[in-house]
Amino acid sequence: MPEDGKLNYIELPGGRLDEVKTFYGAAFGWTFQDYGPEYAAFNEGMDGGFDAQSDAIRTPLPVLYAHDLKAMLAKVEAAGGTIVKPIFEFPGGRRFHFRDPAGNELAVWSET
Repeated sequence: MPEDGKLNYIELPGGRLDEVKTFYGAAFGWTFQDYGPEYAAFNEGMDGGFDAQSDAIRTPLPVLYAHDLKAMLAKVEAAGGTIVKPIFEFPGGRRFHFRDPAGNELAVWSET
């Protein structure tokens, strides 16, 4: 079970997903689990995924874990973070996105 506040996942822009999967498979031997036509997950030392959606992230998105998502959102706000996507559901759980004081976007997720 992941620990609160620890890096747990990273999402990367997917572009042309077939080309990205072919590249990482050929260069590093990575394998993928597809979640629809626009998302491919990997487990290669750190779990992550490539997102090919047109409105998706354009830079890497570090994803932290929280046992209690609402409590972690409150902590992020109290510490000065700016919520950019309130809690929403996705395949695998729920999450929210925030910006830190330097402008970096991160996400926090939970199974529940």
